[in-house]
Amino acid sequence: QVQLVESGGGLVQAGGSLRLSCAASGRTGSSYVMGWFRQAPGKEREFVAAIRWSGGSTLYADSVKGRFTISRDNANNTMYLQMNSLKPEDTGVYYCAASDRGWFAIPRAGYNYDYWGQGTQVTVSS
Repeated sequence: QVQLVESGGGLVQAGGSLRLSCAASGRTGSSYVMGWFRQAPGKEREFVAAIRWSGGSTLYADSVKGRFTISRDNANNTMYLQMNSLKPEDTGVYYCAASDRGWFAIPRAGYNYDYWGQGTQVTVSS
């Protein structure tokens, strides 16, 4: 089992920045892929970004490419999402997720992730 705890959400004006953190504990390992998803009110959950724990390769949704940066701190089992140039459409609950299935390609679909955090609210005002 893996436990994930997000932090760092809040209210920010458009154009501002936030950094989200996801602390992982339990049976983590180098084969993991960890990702960020978000869900806006009345919308489906969507993929934001993901990172391979070993090697650090990354994948981004087109909507955040060039504005968001995903990273990880292996020593502290923590993943980050640096969000810059925030837009009102970035508003939503952001979830941290992890998958230990040994993916060759980083998955985008939420059903491929086995562990989820409780979510942290990000609100971007216009």
